[in-house]
This record gives sequence, structure tokens and C-alpha cells, in this order.
Amino acid sequence: MKYLTHSEADTLRFAGRLADMLRPGDAVLLHGDLGAGKSVFARGVARALGITGAMPSPTFTLLIPYEGKQKLYHFDLYRLNDPEEFYAAGLDEFIGGDGIALIEWPEMAEIDPEPALHVTIARSDGDEQQRIIVLENRGVSCLDESALAEWRMRE
Repeated sequence: MKYLTHSEADTLRFAGRLADMLRPGDAVLLHGDLGAGKSVFARGVARALGITGAMPSPTFTLLIPYEGKQKLYHFDLYRLNDPEEFYAAGLDEFIGGDGIALIEWPEMAEIDPEPALHVTIARSDGDEQQRIIVLENRGVSCLDESALAEWRMRE
């Protein structure tokens, strides 16, 4: 499914609505170019899960865990040099367990867990603030696309 958000605040709201459907064990894999809005989306998920305060990018630490209504494990794998580093550090143990794994740049670790929701974010050609968000569900059982209807793109 394809969705369109019209501003950063709208992207945060979309991500928050999606977060309400996630359960422990789910993974959200965030794809997109630099500056596409992956970190904004991650912040929207975290806020909906009751996580407050600053949310720095975990780029230099690869993983930052958070406690909210549910546990959230926020990964940013952009600076990963080799997929083996991810596994050698034991980071894969935080996926599919007692929290939601939110993974920016999952391709850097060559991971493709299930259940997972692949979220691809891109800038719209028409407006710098708009984002096109494509969801591909691979086993996330509580996903209700009708709850996202206000953002659905007509094709």
C-alpha cells in the first residue's frame, strides 16, 4: 500500500497510528535515502509508545533501547561496515523478542526478519514536505490498513 503525508507533523501522526498496531516481536524495517524521513518516522513510533525526551540517532552506537508502553529497540545501521559486526555484537537477539525492533538501514546487516513491516519512505516530487510511504507487510498480524485510510494514495 502507498500512503502520502503532507508535513513532518503528518508523518509523525502516520507513524503514531501505525505504532498503535505493533506488538512485541514485530520488526519495522525503515528504507529510504538519507534525509527521506526515517528518523522522523522512528520518532513518531516512539512517541506513540509513550517514549518521551530526546531521541538522538543511534548511528554511532547502532542500538538505543527505550521503555514506554512497550519496549522499543531503535537501530540505525548506516555506519555498519560489515553485516557480521551486527551478529558478532549479538544485536540480532533484540529482534523478534520482548519489544518492537525499529531498524533504519536494515540492508547494511542483510537482515530480513519475520514478522516484519517494511516501510519505504521517499520525498514526493511535488512538495519538499510531502513523503510517499510504502508499506509491505510480512507477517505483522495486527496491521489494520483501514486505520491508515486518510493517508492512502489513490493510484
